[in-house]
Amino acid sequence: MTPCIADLRSDTVTRPTPAMREAIARAEVGDDVFGDDPTVLRLQAMAAELLGKEAALFVPSGTMANQVALQSHAQPGDEVILEETSHLFLYEAAGFAALAGVSLWRLPGDHGLLTADAVEEAIRPGGGMSHFPETRLIWLENTHNRAGGTIYPIERLESIAVLARRANLGLHMDGARCFNAAVALGVPVERIVAPFDSVSLCLSKGLGCPVGSLVVGDREFIERAHRIRKRLGGGMRQAGILAAAGIHALEHHIDRLAEDHARARLLAEAWTALPGIEIDLDAVQTNMVYVHFRDPDRNAVEIVDRLRDAGIWVTATGPRTIRALTHLDVDDSGIEAAATAMELLLA
Repeated sequence: MTPCIADLRSDTVTRPTPAMREAIARAEVGDDVFGDDPTVLRLQAMAAELLGKEAALFVPSGTMANQVALQSHAQPGDEVILEETSHLFLYEAAGFAALAGVSLWRLPGDHGLLTADAVEEAIRPGGGMSHFPETRLIWLENTHNRAGGTIYPIERLESIAVLARRANLGLHMDGARCFNAAVALGVPVERIVAPFDSVSLCLSKGLGCPVGSLVVGDREFIERAHRIRKRLGGGMRQAGILAAAGIHALEHHIDRLAEDHARARLLAEAWTALPGIEIDLDAVQTNMVYVHFRDPDRNAVEIVDRLRDAGIWVTATGPRTIRALTHLDVDDSGIEAAATAMELLLA
């Protein structure tokens, strides 16, 4: 079997850098359930300050971060407005139904992005009939995974926020890759998340940590989130060894996301020049490349297997669609190898 040359399956496959491993080894720890792990406390304070919020909570995974945020905002039977291909709906094992007990109003988006007008039309009217759930929360994903890593324009976020305030609704950002959005736009992440009541963000994706996510919001919100984290089994003990990786990532791995974006663009441009391939280059805004094969006889699973034989690892996301993500473990030579492998496969 050919050794892996470029693992492009996800930006979750990264391994801790030597400097991150050293930070983990040096981490001072306590007991985070008792609230006295100093490294966890430092990570939470750093994240809150970076995002311009009052408080933060460290949790094991992005899925748990979203679930904690969802249950902190909404009660069973409430309704959440979101884009139809959101991660919360597609990739979190229906936790919104099984655990939070909420209803989802899924709206079609343009490249995964909603408009204030579309959201306003979906808000349930108050009073009168009791047939309908109550709208409680607007949920936006930035960057948007299934749409290809697309970014909300700040003006659109602000217009939806104005609507949320007027309708007295909560506003949450699934910001698993919000630092990618900030780097691509060239603005502080605080500017992007400013209108939101809460944000979930992943440390284990583009930032390269082995595990961990954060939920940020005001202090009252994070107090509710603490209880829900415990209920979901997310309370950890000497979690400082994990939080130390997060601190290192926030200090050293944000600006370098621009390298991932540049490599994704190079890969997309190389592959889109090949016959039989469709790539929406407008959607290649950060570190994701979605590839559709026009030939109905092409099979995504077979293509994944053949690329793997060449040392290039990607994932199938549809019958004739694959996805590739760039990250800190993929260098220029990996991109060149991926471009060459696809060219040979289609020859």
